Amino acid sequence: MEMAEETIVSLVPDDEGKQKFRKCDQISFYRRQTLGPNLQYRACLDTLVLTERGARVELEPDCGVRLILSLSASDETVRVQIDELQPIRTRYSVPDVLTKEPVGEPLRVAKETRDLVSLTWGEKQYQVRVWACPFRLEVLCGEEAMVTFNSRDKLHFDTLQDRPSAEPGQRQQDDSSLWQETWREFVDIKANGPSSVGADLCLHGYNHVYGLPEHADSLKLSDTSRLGLYGSVPLVLAHKTNQSIGVFWLNTSETLVDVQYNPQETEEEGTPPMKRRRVPPQTDLRWLSESGLIDCMVLLGPSPSQVMSQYAQLTGYQALPPLFSLGYHQCRWNYEDEADVKAVDAGFDHHNIPYDVIWLDIEHTDGKRYFTWDPVCFPDPVSLQRHLEDRKRKLVVINDPHIKVDPDWSLYCEARDGGHFVKDREGQIYQGSCWPGDSNYLDFSSPATRAWYSQRFALERYSGSTSSLFVWNDMNEPSVFGGPEQTMPKDAMHHGGWEHRELHNLYGFHQHMATVQGLITRSGGLERPFALSRSFFAGSQRLGAVWTGDNVASWDYLKISIPMILSLSLAGISFCGADVGGFVKDPDPELLVRWYQAGALTPFFRGHAAMNTKRREPWLFGDQVTSAIRCVIQQRYLLLPYWYTLFHQAHTAGLPPLRPLWVEFPADQDTFTVDHQYMIGGALMACPVTEPGATEVKVLLPGSEVWYDIQSTKLFRGNRGLLPLPVTLDTVPVFQRGGTVVSRRTGCGSCTADLQKHPLSLTVALDSQGGAEGELYLDDGHSFRYRDRREFILRRFSLRSDRLICRCANPEGRYQSDDVVQSVTILGTRRRPANATLQQPGYQDVPVKFLFDEARHMLTLEDLNVGLGKDWDIKIL
Repeated sequence: MEMAEETIVSLVPDDEGKQKFRKCDQISFYRRQTLGPNLQYRACLDTLVLTERGARVELEPDCGVRLILSLSASDETVRVQIDELQPIRTRYSVPDVLTKEPVGEPLRVAKETRDLVSLTWGEKQYQVRVWACPFRLEVLCGEEAMVTFNSRDKLHFDTLQDRPSAEPGQRQQDDSSLWQETWREFVDIKANGPSSVGADLCLHGYNHVYGLPEHADSLKLSDTSRLGLYGSVPLVLAHKTNQSIGVFWLNTSETLVDVQYNPQETEEEGTPPMKRRRVPPQTDLRWLSESGLIDCMVLLGPSPSQVMSQYAQLTGYQALPPLFSLGYHQCRWNYEDEADVKAVDAGFDHHNIPYDVIWLDIEHTDGKRYFTWDPVCFPDPVSLQRHLEDRKRKLVVINDPHIKVDPDWSLYCEARDGGHFVKDREGQIYQGSCWPGDSNYLDFSSPATRAWYSQRFALERYSGSTSSLFVWNDMNEPSVFGGPEQTMPKDAMHHGGWEHRELHNLYGFHQHMATVQGLITRSGGLERPFALSRSFFAGSQRLGAVWTGDNVASWDYLKISIPMILSLSLAGISFCGADVGGFVKDPDPELLVRWYQAGALTPFFRGHAAMNTKRREPWLFGDQVTSAIRCVIQQRYLLLPYWYTLFHQAHTAGLPPLRPLWVEFPADQDTFTVDHQYMIGGALMACPVTEPGATEVKVLLPGSEVWYDIQSTKLFRGNRGLLPLPVTLDTVPVFQRGGTVVSRRTGCGSCTADLQKHPLSLTVALDSQGGAEGELYLDDGHSFRYRDRREFILRRFSLRSDRLICRCANPEGRYQSDDVVQSVTILGTRRRPANATLQQPGYQDVPVKFLFDEARHMLTLEDLNVGLGKDWDIKIL
């Protein structure tokens, strides 16, 4: 559960939610933690031990079992872990999510009294203060409290116990909700009894928090509950004008989060206005998880980019995608046969619309058996893939986690006999229902199962596959038709004897991991994989792409997709998007155009439609619609050098390509609740049109700098309130920020493989001081040679004092690029220059041809054809 903006309503229909999903008051561990008495804990400071990289102290409740708190800290992260001091069984500890255990610094006691101990490290900027009774743990910067753990005594820890047995001749007496929970017709047997954990944290001075994907909500979290969707990242980011922090709750069981804002100013009843008691704002978070441990990490920031980098250091950086996957993807449930696929492929070329990947849904298989092909509709899949490969395009097929129960199918028998299926609580193979009907579910929590599954992608084992085939993992929450809340029972059993309740949110993550490992292994470790997953968890960013799941082609869904994608981006999952098209029988052409315009400005760009809906390839709605869609897809391809550079930044620094405005303008409070416009990197700002019949949009231009409309090149100054911008069906409101350089290709061809045939152009947008800078990253676009052999190039462009320079930004790069910069457009030029000269070391100066548009304040340097990999200057006099 997440808390969200009151003006946004959940897009899950009320009747569907009531029928299929529980409300909070129907969840026993939620009731127990929120309605039951709270234990008050005391920190036994006499048990404090300073360890090599942290500290440990015992926590004693007013009644019950002692806990042990482990603390580690650095200048980036403070980690609080709580377990039972002497558990009767080991509790589930989340594997595979953290790329490495964060290393804490040695702690030292800065202050100690009977009531508290203050611990510090490093150069004393931060400290942790542990209060004895009632137990509190404060994280401070200097003497200012940033976060207080257990500020409201909501610490909850169900200690594990053996099921009580009745005395001879007596009925067993226990709370049925502790050991067995019933909802509708479903019975959940809790073999280990109650095991829930919870804690509250006060974020001091913060009145804006974000994160917690995935929910159909506004960007800023508020205090209205929302239904969780296909994935889960238990990360909250809090921001105020001078500081950002993060809270990461590492738990993969069912988790509810309560967000409560407290206003900056309170007024006691009867107090005159002039005597109001002013208190700083704060936000209270409460985490409630069904099982597992308490493992809570506070990311110290202090800037938004530092918080995101700190999170990436914990859970991994965004995988650098192959270039083709940043192009346009065409999907449908389902393209009928090989001839249909070829006809659609040809349609893109006929209508001069670039695309890179065509997708096949479940109907491509032989009776919903994954790793197979329908023998009638797809009798020669290798030939089909070769046909696409000749055009430098790819094929993606779906591969879900459920396996059709079929004793005559060799893959099913191999999985069954190898022990690769999830079991039920009785130890038998768990059977549910999904697309094939009766299905068993692969146990991806098992490393052996993941290895077995990965091996299925080998070309010799996956009949009909080629190296240009890639994978879509769907239905991997996991989805079970008719199951409790449409998923697997919590008492199903996984590898190691763990119940499904412990690791539900990790299931799709592990399938995604196995798929990616399979594709990498297939190439001998040489080629970057592409795999899309519907379900995800923290760390999924290092595997590949996710999307927001099934949607409806409506204006409301278009509108809500933007904050959903921004929330994913803030939580580290940079390669994300929402399907263009959606599930509606007869889409509105205007809506379709607007959705393409929005989709082209997001990292993952796919058109998709459901079975039994009207075909919606881009050329089926008349010339005006075709022209508008062609334009935005072509513009997407021209901009791919910039997108690819942004993914390099995500891969190396944790900065997502899509960023809420406040990430780039952290001191501008007007940006804190804006979620209909966003930054693409640090240079471009997009404001997609999401209202039907719109003739105008109102755009916030933040900061004190200048902005340029990329269509008209008109200059606007920021910090002037909302800008009314006229729009037509062809208008895509995008602005370039003054002081930036954006790289594009001068032509796009039919797919990303054609891009290198076209030279580069630079758009330099001058700031108010007449300067600008930017970077461009290139490699071969598909292999791991950028990593293993340092075959990449990173160039920095800078314009200062009428001199544009190109220099190496990373001398480790060894990629030999044949790319050339053909032209440079400088926006904001106020005077016609007398001349321009190209200067290169070892060469004579060359005069540069230029055009000056006085009305548009635009200078264009033409016919440069200067090598990207060389140092050069252009002097403008």
